[in-house]
Amino acid sequence: MSTLLVRNPHRKYNTYMKVEPRTLKGFRDFLPKEARKRQYVIDTLKRVFESYGFEPLETPALEYEDILLGKYGDEGDKLLYNFIDKGDRKVALRYDQTVPLARVVSQYMNSLPMPFKRYQMQNVWRAENTQKGRFREFLQCDADIVGIKSRTADVEIISVALDGLMALGFDKPKLKLNDRRVYDLLVKAVASLNKNQKLIDDLSKFNQTVNELAMSVDKLNKIGEENVLFNIQNNAFLKENLFTQNLADLKLLTDFLSLKEVTNPNRLSELLSPYLNDEDKSTLSLIVELIETVQTNSVIFSPTLARGLDYYTELIFEVEIDGYSGGSVAGGGRYDNLVSTFSNLPLPAAGFAFGFDRLMEAMDLLNKFPEEFITTKVLITIPNSELALVAFTTAQSLRIKKINTEVYLDEEASMEKQFKYAEKKGIPNVVVPLNENEVELRTKNEDGSINKETLTLEQLIEKLQ
Repeated sequence: MSTLLVRNPHRKYNTYMKVEPRTLKGFRDFLPKEARKRQYVIDTLKRVFESYGFEPLETPALEYEDILLGKYGDEGDKLLYNFIDKGDRKVALRYDQTVPLARVVSQYMNSLPMPFKRYQMQNVWRAENTQKGRFREFLQCDADIVGIKSRTADVEIISVALDGLMALGFDKPKLKLNDRRVYDLLVKAVASLNKNQKLIDDLSKFNQTVNELAMSVDKLNKIGEENVLFNIQNNAFLKENLFTQNLADLKLLTDFLSLKEVTNPNRLSELLSPYLNDEDKSTLSLIVELIETVQTNSVIFSPTLARGLDYYTELIFEVEIDGYSGGSVAGGGRYDNLVSTFSNLPLPAAGFAFGFDRLMEAMDLLNKFPEEFITTKVLITIPNSELALVAFTTAQSLRIKKINTEVYLDEEASMEKQFKYAEKKGIPNVVVPLNENEVELRTKNEDGSINKETLTLEQLIEKLQ
């Protein structure tokens, strides 16, 4: 492996230490070929976001620690990169883009249009245990609507997510939809079955119970129904506060877990309604009504969908791609209380994020990228030092006509080396200046042979445009 030479600060003279070039575990470099692919996806999603009227937002990589702590649940807090900076301030690297959005909306409330529709594409950092598909630095692509609580906003967020995937070439994305309040109602139904009104009345313990249950069910696709049931039955908190381990409450839970995907949301009502009071039955009816509003062939009701983040309040969803087994490629929902943690004004919000790395993996696996990602259309060679000026003026003439053109910068290089450079970069057109008025255009035929044409500058421009 090659080495870098770095100046030794402890020596009087300019001596250098050898340093092995390497990247941190969980962090990556993206060389041009991969970077072009990433830019293609970013540009495509940006066009979709802006077609709906979303505007770009950027926030700092570093936030004050208290801005982020407590917003992602205990597990999320453990993954924060937090430290004390040189100004003795407690800071943390951006964990996601939703909490910074809530901070921005609260901070600039008077200067932002409401509802505020924004998209954001920046890196986030999480101290994950690195494994296949999990990194410590990765790009997120978010779109959110803040300041309006209506079904229309929920429907638009779902539409943007599906349209973004279809713009990338995925014809049949599948969106799984649920409402976070389903878990409130499930806990109330089990508590009612076990005549445990005390749990329902204790708001703090009730919310913790809902979160414990939701986090357990959230692993359903990864570990299966049997293991989820085992984990719930052996969860000390749930055993103490919710489940009595009798056949009735376990049957209710088992019946609930069987509703992974249902075409008729009324099946959930049939399961839970017998154990709910009139107010909770009304909430359940509203949930079913919302599901029926947005349900299509691409949108499927999945009552067991949980999503791990604590800040979701109602609608939640994830999107999967047919033919890709790496998990969901997008997820989001409604979070009506998050902004109020930074402001006294309650501001409802809904949004989602694409899992960028999974999108890239699915694009590669299913051959959704264009065949060519060549950004440079022309390489102009320098046959000799006398024609160097001609090479540069020719290049500038092409650039003025919006033809991406590179000049090979080594005047001493052989023509063979310059031609090989163009071939290695995949540049389709090579121009050799012959004199001040003429050039030779070299292109490759399908059989691999080289086609050569002598052209004037005007003819070259006309041929390349």
